[in-house]
Order: sequence, then C-alpha cells, then structure tokens
Amino acid sequence: MSFVTTKDGVNIYFKDWGPQNAQAIVFHHGWPLSADDWDAQMLFFLEKGFRVIAIDRRGHGRSDQVSDGHDMDHYAADVSAVVEHLDLNNTVHVGHSTGGGEVARYVAHYGQPQGRVAKAVLISAVPPLMVKTADNPGGTPVDVFDGFRRAFAANRAQFYLDVASGPFYGFNRTGAAVSQGIIQNWWRQGMNGSAKAHYEGIKAFSETDQTEDLKTITVPTLIMQGDDDQIVPYENAAILQDKLLTNGTLNIYPGFPHGMHATHADVINADLLAFIQS
Repeated sequence: MSFVTTKDGVNIYFKDWGPQNAQAIVFHHGWPLSADDWDAQMLFFLEKGFRVIAIDRRGHGRSDQVSDGHDMDHYAADVSAVVEHLDLNNTVHVGHSTGGGEVARYVAHYGQPQGRVAKAVLISAVPPLMVKTADNPGGTPVDVFDGFRRAFAANRAQFYLDVASGPFYGFNRTGAAVSQGIIQNWWRQGMNGSAKAHYEGIKAFSETDQTEDLKTITVPTLIMQGDDDQIVPYENAAILQDKLLTNGTLNIYPGFPHGMHATHADVINADLLAFIQS
C-alpha cells in the first residue's frame, strides 16, 4: 500500500492508478468516508486514460488514527504532502462535501501558489461556511450540528446507518431507488475510520469559514450540486461559491441528493469529463 508521512508524522494513505505521465485527477472524499467513495469515478477516468489518485484523510480509511490535526489546515497540508511526494503538476482536484472544503483550502494555500493545479471541482461542497452566524444568516443553526455530535457519541454505528439510509443519498424521499449496497458501503467506510477524527471533523466541516479561500482561487472551477441536497443546502453553498469564485462554472442538478456522485454517477462523470477536457 502507498503512504506518505507528513511533517507531523502522520501516515497518509493514497491510491495511485494509471499511466504516470497522464494528466492526474486527485479525488477528495467527504465526511466520514475514504478514498473508496470514488470508485465509480476512478474506474471511469482510468478507462479514459487519466492517472487517478485518491487520498484517505487523516483519521479516515487507512490513514493513521492520530489524536490531533482534524481541521482544514491539516487536511490541506496532508494533501500537499501527497502531491509533492508524487510531484504532480497540471492536476485536477475534485472534492465532495468536506472534500470540497479540503480542495478549496489546498488550492488556495498550496496548489495554486505552487503552480500545480490546472482546474478544480466542488461537488456538494461545504464552503464558504455551513453554520449560521450573524454574517451567514442562511447557514444551518449550530444546534443541528450539536445534534449530530450527540447522536454520534451515543451510537456512531446507528447514526451512520441512519445518515446513509436517509438524507445523504435522498433515500428518504418518496419513490427513491434505494441501494442497500451504497448504504452498506457508506457505513463500512465510516466505521473503518477514527471516532475522534470524525467527531472533531463535524466542527471542521461546519465552522470553517472559507470565504477567502474561494476569493483567492483563480483556476477554472466547476461547481456541482443538487437542489435536493439535504446535507448542504445549495442556496448557501453552490450559489455562494459561484458568487465568490472569479472563474467558476455553476451546474445545479434538479432533484439530485448530496451523494449524487454515487446515485447519479453516469451524469456526474460525463459532466466532469467535459469540464476537464474543455
């Protein structure tokens, strides 16, 4: 297996498939998942001739279950450690949910200043800020995230099953085509990670203000989100991302859920390919 050790001694796991000289696409997973969440995209783009890379965030998947560093700054620094180890250039970074926040922080602070990034993609992403504040009146009240923490601490396994079976993929909607395989795969990935990392990750994805990250990014950036996203409301995410980015392209998908890259992989993959090749 492939690991990179960060400056603070954390072993970060990554997958690296495909021709070493091909353009690389780096995938950044959501909370509380792992690189495995990108199987449908990695196989698709591998077949198209790309080099595909996916990283397990610290405390997630096969990366070290360390006690500290469960915040956007460390997430982005860990990505940079992998990118620099592999010496990637002209790279496309694709992030889902919390992974979208990771992409924004990485591109703004590392990838773009180093000239390593060609394009970025934010899918159902958390920036600029999820929690409701005086300056972010459209955000989600902190009481909601406190509820997540209580349910998580009381019974993480059941909480993960409830999230995957319900709002994450829109399987709680009338007439939804429920996939037990997708639900079980989400649960498997979540339970494979660190409870401490995931608990502290709730604060990271909900309370990190990434307004300045988005303003800093100048590379072409595709924004993708469903208008039935029950986890990250698109009015306070994709719509604001489009306003803050200087070179953004906004795609809103009617009826698509938060985890649309899994439930509607054929549509998302085709649009990703068109953007990367444009």
